[in-house]
Amino acid sequence: METEIAAAVTAMPTELVLLGWSVVLALVMLVIHILTTTPDLGLATAVRPRDDNPQPTGILAGRAKRAWTNFTETYALFVGLTLALVASGQTGGLGLAGAQLWLVARVIYAPLYYAGIPWLRTGVFLASIVGLVLMVVDLLT
Repeated sequence: METEIAAAVTAMPTELVLLGWSVVLALVMLVIHILTTTPDLGLATAVRPRDDNPQPTGILAGRAKRAWTNFTETYALFVGLTLALVASGQTGGLGLAGAQLWLVARVIYAPLYYAGIPWLRTGVFLASIVGLVLMVVDLLT
């Protein structure tokens, strides 16, 4: 069984491994968002429908919420591009480099956002966008 799992992972395109790690990143960011926002808004607010759209008032809770929102704005693009590259058999090369750049940039971006570091954070965000562009170029050429 262990050998079969190792063989399956070895045969898996690196792009799918990166997709798996992106899910880990998403879960970590979501947990940070929840753990900072719930104490800020209170448990009673967390469990109700929040039709009045309450916003966190704490600095870290606000940053965690905005970092999560920023992540989700590009995550669907990354997932779609990754799956399209794998499904079309265009693994490796420029698309892989783009996927690696996107994931590394997103891993670096989150703590920069939590820490409130402005210019470097923006540069790292732009690097993640370059990663997506590389993936699109590889897919369409």
